[in-house]
Amino acid sequence: MPVSDINTSWEKIRRNVKEAEILIGQKKYNLSMVKSRQALEGIVLSLCDKAAVVEPDLASSIDALYSGRWISKTSCEHYHKIRMLGNKAVHEGSDDAYEANQAYHLISQEAYTYSHEYNNSRKSRPAPSQAQPQPRRRSSSGGNKSRRRRQQGGIAFTSYDVARLVFLSLVLVLIIVLIAVFKPKDKETEPPETTPPVTVEETSTVPETSEIAPETMAPTTAAPVYKTIDNLNVRSQPSTDGNKLATLPAGTVVEFVRVYENDSDWTVIIYNDQEAYVASRYLTSD
Repeated sequence: MPVSDINTSWEKIRRNVKEAEILIGQKKYNLSMVKSRQALEGIVLSLCDKAAVVEPDLASSIDALYSGRWISKTSCEHYHKIRMLGNKAVHEGSDDAYEANQAYHLISQEAYTYSHEYNNSRKSRPAPSQAQPQPRRRSSSGGNKSRRRRQQGGIAFTSYDVARLVFLSLVLVLIIVLIAVFKPKDKETEPPETTPPVTVEETSTVPETSEIAPETMAPTTAAPVYKTIDNLNVRSQPSTDGNKLATLPAGTVVEFVRVYENDSDWTVIIYNDQEAYVASRYLTSD
């Protein structure tokens, strides 16, 4: 594959990984898993071009890369996990936050491994079927180191992952310290103080009544009876301008209430169950 095509493929992979992270922040977990799978497809397609591997589907391509030792066992397992989560999002509509985060972390690790272990190596390896047999010879220490590095290529962490782990560890330590500082000390249980019950003497609420002997009671004075001495107008107000309610003939007994305030010219009586006013000079009392 030309260098320009490799760079274009790598930029597309990085863009898909970045979009998967952004979609998680937007809580669009289904689309994030789809983007993680698209980034995986870009990595597998690039490696298959280098290895001259042609397979009908993504799963077979991943297995062929592992069989040809183009990827490590760890990377193979990660690839299949991302593939299955992406299929679940596409075909089953999965929108699970945990699965989206799992797919993103796996693809970010594998993208880092791809860029350092696979993509940066500009020399294309021949496909296993085209490899020419060579005589066995003792490999140098450098070859052993590169082989061990290829076998451990799947275990890689980005600087973001390391910073996140450090931050989570600090938060956990801070929480433990706060719990230890603010946890209330257990106090010895003391028996509750008991107070003697207060007895309240019942008192009789029936008031004592003093009876007065009939012979000691003062004689009742009969109230005076008021009568009209002439035809008398009954008015609504203590004035001749008040409405005339009725005219009482002479000798009519009226129900006296009181003399109107300080004006003795008018007297208050009860007429038709309400107060009314009559001229005092036309009343007499027995």
